[in-house]
Amino acid sequence: MNIYDTYFCNVIRWIFSLMIVAPAFALSQPAGDELLGTGSYDDFEKPKVCGSCHTDFYMQWQQAMMSQAYTHAWDEIEYFKLAVPHAEKDEKVAGVKAGCNGCHTPLAFIAGDIPPPKPSANSRANEGVSCDVCHTITGFKGEEPFNFNFTIKPGTVKLGNRDDAESSYHETKQSDFTMSPDMCGTCHNEKSPYGVWVKSTQREWKAGPYSKEGVRCQDCHMPKAETKSAILSKPRKDAAQHLFHGAHSPSKLRGAVELRMHPDRREVEPGEPVVITVQAFNHKAGHKIPSGSAEERQLWLTVIAYDASGKAYHLAVDKKNFPGEEYTISSNVLAYQDIGEIMDLPDFKGLPRDALQYEGDRVFRLPYFDPKGRMTIAQWNTASLGTDYRIGPRETKIETYTWNVPEEIPEGKIKVVAEIYYRRLVKSVGDFLGVPAKEMEPVLVNRTETWFDIVD
Repeated sequence: MNIYDTYFCNVIRWIFSLMIVAPAFALSQPAGDELLGTGSYDDFEKPKVCGSCHTDFYMQWQQAMMSQAYTHAWDEIEYFKLAVPHAEKDEKVAGVKAGCNGCHTPLAFIAGDIPPPKPSANSRANEGVSCDVCHTITGFKGEEPFNFNFTIKPGTVKLGNRDDAESSYHETKQSDFTMSPDMCGTCHNEKSPYGVWVKSTQREWKAGPYSKEGVRCQDCHMPKAETKSAILSKPRKDAAQHLFHGAHSPSKLRGAVELRMHPDRREVEPGEPVVITVQAFNHKAGHKIPSGSAEERQLWLTVIAYDASGKAYHLAVDKKNFPGEEYTISSNVLAYQDIGEIMDLPDFKGLPRDALQYEGDRVFRLPYFDPKGRMTIAQWNTASLGTDYRIGPRETKIETYTWNVPEEIPEGKIKVVAEIYYRRLVKSVGDFLGVPAKEMEPVLVNRTETWFDIVD
């Protein structure tokens, strides 16, 4: 056998090994629920150790929700007051007792520490989504990423976005998966126990325009800048910042939706109707707004007119008469009755659905319904979804407001103000469950004005 025959045989053997061995190895790796109890906390490096060299990235991570995925007040309350009790009484949702932790504190999930100690115990569960979790994830198992179906291999090899990175403390390897939105999707996509997509942020991105242009989740949430990755490393012009800023960052929210507004004419007589048109354009987010835990997040548009004397008039949005529209117009009808069943409160009638300042505002939302068809705040108890009236990437929603101008209104200029607000949690729910008030504070996303004159 000559050298060329030998080379050919070796190539064939290599190809055959990829076809047979690699898939078998991938299938043998645990992912999702299979990861429960397969390791220990000690398998993973503590974030402070990473921070001793990667100081800037560590400090950025500390301010991001990645580090607070388990300790964040609302997440703690939702898990211990609602999810755990519900899981212990309803076999259908029993998996959430452990499953919530697959994304909120992967170390505790892998260690089998279920439920984890409460944040006040200051255990390693508090590390949330730590440095070593993301930098040892190797891929995902299944047809698409969701419900923490990542595969992970903790150890001395850390995966990242470079093939020339060097460290005296650990090995480094370049990983295409680390740079892929599929990695984000393993936790930012979620199906409920009823098979309903209750989180679809990465799927929304994939279906939208940005994915087709090659703009990834990381490009917006880990923007590149010229800096050092570690204390002793050389400066890089394209070091990915570990900011992970999103819905909890007011600076990320501001301007996410553009607003423009105009009346149908500039001169209106008392007693006449005038139509105000507002355009709301999602020009900033590569996914829908709101996204993620859309069952609890609110985005609403308020329009107020001020006459020449300064008197304010709230304008209700015109109805479009599409199916399920009643859930997209702010109301204080009672909802979330399943909270009473979860918490064993027999006299619980529900809580005001929107708890906004005004009824009649347009709400951009995706309603979640429990098995009895009632609106729910519990994503794990979601058996169906309503009409999706959120604002998609590069989508413009047009809303109209027909105002019958009062007969007694004074002459002069009318100023009309449109404001779009975001709130991370429905206030009535937060107040009832004892969530800190700052979690329910509205954030002004954008504001615009127009005018017309009252003439006689």
